[in-house]
Amino acid sequence: MARKNRRQIFEGVEVIDAGAKGKSIAKAPDGKVIFINNAVPGDIIDVQVTKKRKAFYEGSATTFHQLSDKRVDPTCKHFGTCGGCKWQFMDYEHQLAYKQKEIINNLTRLGKVELPEVSSILGSEDHFFYRNKMEFSFSDSRWLTLDEIKSDSEIKNRNALGFHIPGMWDKILDIDKCYLQEDPSNAIRDKVKAFATENNFEFYNARNQHGFLRTLMLRISSTGEIMVLLQFFHEDVEKRTLLLDYIGSEFPEITSLQYTINPKGNDTIYDQEVICYKGKDYIEEEMEGLRFRINAKSFYQTNSKQAYELYKITRDFANLTGEELVYDLYTGTGTIAQFVAKNAKKVIGVEAVPEAIEDAKENAKRNSITNVEFYVGDMKKVFTKSFIAQHGQPEVVITDPPRDGMHKDVVAQLIHIAPQKIVYVSCNSATQARDLALLDEMYKVTKVQPVDMFPQTYHVENVVLLEKR
Repeated sequence: MARKNRRQIFEGVEVIDAGAKGKSIAKAPDGKVIFINNAVPGDIIDVQVTKKRKAFYEGSATTFHQLSDKRVDPTCKHFGTCGGCKWQFMDYEHQLAYKQKEIINNLTRLGKVELPEVSSILGSEDHFFYRNKMEFSFSDSRWLTLDEIKSDSEIKNRNALGFHIPGMWDKILDIDKCYLQEDPSNAIRDKVKAFATENNFEFYNARNQHGFLRTLMLRISSTGEIMVLLQFFHEDVEKRTLLLDYIGSEFPEITSLQYTINPKGNDTIYDQEVICYKGKDYIEEEMEGLRFRINAKSFYQTNSKQAYELYKITRDFANLTGEELVYDLYTGTGTIAQFVAKNAKKVIGVEAVPEAIEDAKENAKRNSITNVEFYVGDMKKVFTKSFIAQHGQPEVVITDPPRDGMHKDVVAQLIHIAPQKIVYVSCNSATQARDLALLDEMYKVTKVQPVDMFPQTYHVENVVLLEKR
């Protein structure tokens, strides 16, 4: 062990595992765990400690003595600076193995529940260009590379259109090519930036809150439809019209060209008026003949192909006969509810976001599905004894909560109504494990199926079937 810049250096450390949030794991000479942000299991490295805690260290690899056989060359030139694809330097098969391991560890160590044999994780057919939605931010003070900072030459153009630097809300990395969304995503982004720069449009400054161009959202559906939404900080009719007309003429294949004027401190659009400039105010997704309208504010799983696989697993786990009353908690825009409806007697969907429920009702109507009903409200306040008394006792409950998992009152209500089966879809197996522990006395986990929705990242979905003991 040596010292450098007053920070500890651990030399010749072997990286032994992958941990949460994309960090890799090694052991320090004193036995404490080191969480490392830029290494792959199997690397032998020197680690500079960046944070020291009572039970662990955090650090970065400074020297690589031996590279892991699990490594691959990153495809994207922005890897390591952009925080979007933290595992791009790890072979995909090993990514899947570590995701599966995390699911099992969380359910057994955190949830302390007995598991059946966990099914092999369902990998994604597409390792790149799989996202149907991307959001890019404009900035007049782009993130500079270390070489640029050290250079004596003046940097005149600081405009950027890209992603936030991890942990820095006001710093944007300018993106040349992103491998997450299929064409014409990169072409649209690059041409918008070039046109705006040539015409001296002001890029947004988040710290000082001034500028004209704020964000660019692109959605490309599995049906090939394209939505472009530009967010402006203030209105300028001449400039706005010039840019929107340019985009419409350069990319006539765009299905929906929209904009919003957002003068708020944050760039969320859920409370903003979105105006359709050209085309329709929605695009459509399709799944087994069902069509779902997606508007600018709609939630839809961002990997369309894997969403279909996820929903098929959910439906298979529910194993409906056509006689069951099904509750779909956290239904979103009602995609799962509608997907399983043909196998159920009736499906009741509950969701907190009013716009999502409006989408769900409209989509069900357009799909001629008559055995679904949707209700809006805070789950712990809506999903009550009186709600059950009014709508009926479900035989099956499907739940797909946000990352925080289910509220304890919702879990308590599930225990009270005691459906025969619960199908629990989760994007965070740690909070899923916590909820499974609460349900364990009454329910046994009988099936577990991890699904990889986001290749090159550490994120993983998991579907669990719980059956009454």
